[in-house]
Amino acid sequence: MSYHVLVVEDDVVTRTKLAGYFQNEGYTVSEAESGDEMRDMLKQHSIDLVMLDINLPGSDGLMLTRELRSQSDIGIILVTGRTDSIDKIVGLEMGADDYVTKPFELRELLVRVKNLLWRISNARNASVQQPQEHNDNIVRFAEWTFDIQRRALSRNGEPVKLTKAEYELLVALSSHPNQVLSRERILNMISHRVDAPNDRTIDVLIRRMRAKMEFDPKNPQIFVTVHGEGYMFAGDA
Repeated sequence: MSYHVLVVEDDVVTRTKLAGYFQNEGYTVSEAESGDEMRDMLKQHSIDLVMLDINLPGSDGLMLTRELRSQSDIGIILVTGRTDSIDKIVGLEMGADDYVTKPFELRELLVRVKNLLWRISNARNASVQQPQEHNDNIVRFAEWTFDIQRRALSRNGEPVKLTKAEYELLVALSSHPNQVLSRERILNMISHRVDAPNDRTIDVLIRRMRAKMEFDPKNPQIFVTVHGEGYMFAGDA
């Protein structure tokens, strides 16, 4: 299978270098030099992964990352000359999957791309392999049964009460098994809000769910923390 990569970079030398390298590695590659061109390419092609420069004319790569993530599960790797760790953290919170700083080693970038595409493929396959459980709105994992339509969670037949926020969090995470979701993205997927919501809201909800569902909350096996990125639902494993 040939994956389709979109390189969004305003510097023609860097863009050409990246496009040529990944074409030689067997990837289908498209190019864009702005946010508007990126949107046009996404409409015209089925893109698997976007390499996105943070500093683009007329567009901020971080805002484009938020836009992309709100619309799809496409792979996003930020490429930038900035070295400030704040940009990396913000980028990951916006929904980027990975981050590289110029000057970068092409072989290292290739490994990152391969790993990300492998994770995306696995997540898609996992959702396809469980059609019966999701078709009837019932998710089963280990000793747990989660009836989404009835808003009922049970462990070996014993009901476990959920607040509205906990229910929505479990729906959001269990709908994307084995896929890392940033705190920002999870916030956008639930209706629960507090005054001045922030990513710590999700941390609090995760702690509550771990206390209710994990055998050992300090060593979680269902709600897994992916440091620097967010949380992953691994219950189906």
